[in-house]
Amino acid sequence: MTSSQRRRAHFQFVPMDDSEIDLITYPSGTIEQREGETMPADLDKLDPILKGKALSLIEKCMQRGAQMRPNAGLRDPFEQGRLWRQSRSIEVVNQKITLLRKSGADFLAHCIERDGPQYGKPVTNAIPGFSWHQWGQALDFFWVVQGKAVWDTEIQINGVNGYQALAEEATKLGLTAGGYWTSLKDWPHIQLPHDDSPADGYTLKEIDAEMKKRFG
Repeated sequence: MTSSQRRRAHFQFVPMDDSEIDLITYPSGTIEQREGETMPADLDKLDPILKGKALSLIEKCMQRGAQMRPNAGLRDPFEQGRLWRQSRSIEVVNQKITLLRKSGADFLAHCIERDGPQYGKPVTNAIPGFSWHQWGQALDFFWVVQGKAVWDTEIQINGVNGYQALAEEATKLGLTAGGYWTSLKDWPHIQLPHDDSPADGYTLKEIDAEMKKRFG
């Protein structure tokens, strides 16, 4: 998509008194802010390797004039289930629950089923256990300018865009940057593994067992 085809990006200042979840990037360059997103993430709950790299990443971005604040780290599979259910019909949800149970992934099915219908815009394609956030190996950030949260991936302030700097510096540190994904770009997201999903290295039953062990 060329720059002439994109809608003009909007510069948004949002007071930092809200809360924390995941982020999603829209074609205009703005990021949908949702409930809970400016609460700080607990880095001590992350994989120790990711924690160390995250601290280095924050410093590298600061050196470039971008204050990036982590706001979504470890996320339990029940929260992931609630996020996944958003915008999906009850038919689609029930079909997924049935498929998981037939495949022997009862705990993952329970994580989707437990809290019932959820409403809102689509925010993730990952069911419980299939996001690296459940493994403590992913972290999301937001950009702070003059004490306000900025949710824009294109605007330059003093010659820098925080989300672009985040992706560039994360890559230099050997991390995977969601801003460089080819399909659904997720500029605030960085992760330790290079695999897109835990399903690339684990079977469904292995993921189910690990999630039950950690969160059941």
